Amino acid sequence: MVARLVIAAPSSGAGKTTVATGLMAAFAGRGLAVSPHKVGPDYIDPGYHALATGRPGRNLDAYMCGTELVAPLFAHGARGCDLAVVEGVMGLYDGAAGQGELASTAQVAKLLRAPVVLVVDASSQSRSVAALVHGFASWDPGVRLGGVILNKVATDRHEALLREALEESGVPVLGVLRRAPAVATPSRHLGLVPVAERQAAAVEAVAAQAEQVRRGCDLDALLALARSAPELGCAPWSAEEVAVRVPAGGAPPRIAVAGGAAFTFSYAEHAELLTAAGAEVVTFDPLRDEVLPEGTKGLVVGGGFPEVYGEELSANEPLRKAVAELAASGAPVAAECAGLLYLARSLDGRPMCGVLDADARMSSRLTLGYRDAVAVNDSVLAASGTRMRGHEFHRTVIEPGAGERAAWGLRQPERRVEGFVRGGVHASYVHTHWAGAPQAAVRFVEHCA
Repeated sequence: MVARLVIAAPSSGAGKTTVATGLMAAFAGRGLAVSPHKVGPDYIDPGYHALATGRPGRNLDAYMCGTELVAPLFAHGARGCDLAVVEGVMGLYDGAAGQGELASTAQVAKLLRAPVVLVVDASSQSRSVAALVHGFASWDPGVRLGGVILNKVATDRHEALLREALEESGVPVLGVLRRAPAVATPSRHLGLVPVAERQAAAVEAVAAQAEQVRRGCDLDALLALARSAPELGCAPWSAEEVAVRVPAGGAPPRIAVAGGAAFTFSYAEHAELLTAAGAEVVTFDPLRDEVLPEGTKGLVVGGGFPEVYGEELSANEPLRKAVAELAASGAPVAAECAGLLYLARSLDGRPMCGVLDADARMSSRLTLGYRDAVAVNDSVLAASGTRMRGHEFHRTVIEPGAGERAAWGLRQPERRVEGFVRGGVHASYVHTHWAGAPQAAVRFVEHCA
């Protein structure tokens, strides 16, 4: 039994991340073991959650992993914790486009049998807040709205008007937060600036969020609400149970995983699956390290912001050459989004690894959305015909968009082939979550071994 809350909002921008992260840090400051979770594919918010709790931030994505895995993945991450806080995505009832409630915060809350706390931006309303909350509380009887936190409240008089109006709704006010610039987290072209890039500033921001929540929220009432959640009734997900261990015939194959400030996008379950399949996972930083870890048999370069660090990545010529030589040897290389750009010939005119005959550049257009993908060629991740679900999230363009042997055929938002399969390299813009397709991790380790 893990006490749990889902932090939701009527729309993006209401303050979910501030409240969720502040609650995590405030409860952790009380000595509770807090498990942090994020609905959807977002990589950046979990970094702040990890900073607040000292535990890996984990994603719960019903589209990429399937509805049947949401509760087991939650139970896996929350094992041994006193409390779990789940930050929602977009508006409470917003999910995968054109697919009803799929992947919405509301659906995840129902799958977790968890009470929801609605964060409302009250900055431009008073009595109307009651109509808003009533609508969200009554829209889906399966969603249990346990309380409201009012954000961006201007004055004591404004607070009094809001509280008076909400008395008629029957939904309790569990917190009131004033406008506080100190808790704001800076954003840029793909959302919040990741923790790894802010370091001391990120620590200060999380501390300020915790203090704001401590002052403005009824932590005892929120904890009591969280403890009212019923038994989940499912076994925790286990990487060891879903990943077949690959016989290595010797030492486990060493797989190098890119990290550091330029490559911050990864799901914790990926490393767990690679390890369960028999690999030794070692992290390296392409901004700092001039060589790959000794004995590297495979390479994983996930998402992040290489466009922000293009000059530094390009200047690290020894590592670029090492990556190119590894790829040329036929060793397995899996690259997603930022990794795709890093393997390209150039990024915004700066030399990259040159593994792919393609050039990348920044774009004004945001490409964002879930993808239903099918492997159109055999690769180190998937046999031809394998179906996987993923998402795209970038403001860059690579030309050409696909190699002679493409990685994926996509059906949404338009039919197209995408990505590159070349020797042992699989490179694509599409982010995938291997918990929903553990055979990808096993297949990669098999090729490394």
